[in-house]
Amino acid sequence: MLRLVNVENGMVKGLPAADPRIASFKGIPFAAPPIGENRWRSPQPAKDWEGVLQAYEFAPISMQARQEIDDNNIYTREWAVEPDIVMSEDCLYLNIWTPANHTNEKLPVYVWYFGGGLQVGHPAEMEFDGERIARRGIVVVTINYRLNVFGFLCHPEITAEAPEAPANFGNLDQQAATRWVKRNIAAFGGDPDNITVGGQSAGGFSIMSQLTSPQNEGLFHRAIIQSGTFTNLYPGTLMPLHRNDLKEAEQDGVEFFNYLGVSSLSEARKLDTIYLRDKAVEYQGFWGTVTDQVFQVGNPFDLFLQNKRCMVPVMFGHTSSEFFSVPDTETINDFKKMAVDMFGDDASTFLELSGVQSDNIEEVKKRASVNGIEYAIRLAAQTHADIGGETPLFYYNFDAEIPGWDNPGPFHSVDLWFFFETLAKCWRPFVGKHYDLARQMCNYWANFIRSGDPNGQDSTGEELPRWEPYTSKEPYGMLFTDQVEYSKQQPTEMMIFLVQQYFKKNRFALQQE
Repeated sequence: MLRLVNVENGMVKGLPAADPRIASFKGIPFAAPPIGENRWRSPQPAKDWEGVLQAYEFAPISMQARQEIDDNNIYTREWAVEPDIVMSEDCLYLNIWTPANHTNEKLPVYVWYFGGGLQVGHPAEMEFDGERIARRGIVVVTINYRLNVFGFLCHPEITAEAPEAPANFGNLDQQAATRWVKRNIAAFGGDPDNITVGGQSAGGFSIMSQLTSPQNEGLFHRAIIQSGTFTNLYPGTLMPLHRNDLKEAEQDGVEFFNYLGVSSLSEARKLDTIYLRDKAVEYQGFWGTVTDQVFQVGNPFDLFLQNKRCMVPVMFGHTSSEFFSVPDTETINDFKKMAVDMFGDDASTFLELSGVQSDNIEEVKKRASVNGIEYAIRLAAQTHADIGGETPLFYYNFDAEIPGWDNPGPFHSVDLWFFFETLAKCWRPFVGKHYDLARQMCNYWANFIRSGDPNGQDSTGEELPRWEPYTSKEPYGMLFTDQVEYSKQQPTEMMIFLVQQYFKKNRFALQQE
């Protein structure tokens, strides 16, 4: 087993995981600490160390609002179980689980980006234990990256200082970590020419950013996007993870500096870390990915639809009850006006599908609502199919029964327990059917990571239910419930109408790109 390895900055020693056939390495630096003059700079090379780095514990997490355990908040109740977890601006570290016994095994590699709205989150959360995936012959890497104001502030002085990397420092951290993996993963028995990147929620959105960055050609070979594909549907419903105007973002940075009482980048870099974090939380500004024309050359979703992306196989999906896009109207008349504004001559079809004759605005809005992530995925998959894309896309819907006193349904992020196969760490009273589902999902994920095709054998030796790629003629996907099945159920009439409307309005623009 590989427990002592040599990477570009020195020797690293790991520990046996719970399964001693897996070695774990935690807290390996992939870049220099982004502190002092490195605050709001692209990640800089890590320095060499002397002796052996004992990679036994997770490094401090990124600076973020401290989350208190709250029984009324499903997310803190589910995952923020260590209220005193150490956080630091010195946070650019990664973690590795490897089943390799030798450096020449060339095992497939999975690099994971956590979610949290680009504001909170970290790779030390319990569900991100990479051991179970590693048991399938995968080298698993989970990375940390800068968040919120530390990772996504823009300012004219920052741009002037480094026009080659003026923004998106959290995304650049992800990129730098993945590049470190490509350079060093062979030391852990991994194959630098067989890397899959994956993420969920804002981590999935970050995968979209990495997929559509012109800087990343050849960096990775497959992508998994879980609950991270977003686009606007009804006015006012878009999640604020991206903005198009760097100049506008820079002006926001100027206003934030004024709020801090500093007049220059140099002064801002000298501010105390805790003070800066708390003032940013108090300020409630937007800190997210921005089109800087360097790393990010446009809205990631729009670029994906224009096929301006790394052409690699993609698996993407969602849970069945997350992020429903609902019309923001208060009266039937407002609803009708919105329909005409959006759909013109086809508004009557939309109104009929919405049951507008009921005159009950809440019932009408409910019928008009759709899963916003499913909508975005179907748009992306349809565009890919229309051009005869050769790299396969695989779609899934997670709709399992979730136990617990809160009766939460398949809520946003709950699938993380399943595909990492870490249910035993959760407080929820999962039973046999849940563990069977988690085993199968983890096998699908491992197969895709290995070859770009999720199909293959279950750990039981039986063939997994066949999962076909998404095509325009067969717009189907895997349905993860108590019984795993490849579902040939058609999208809802409302979903079909909305997708058709999108392409009716945007087909010419897409063809021109």
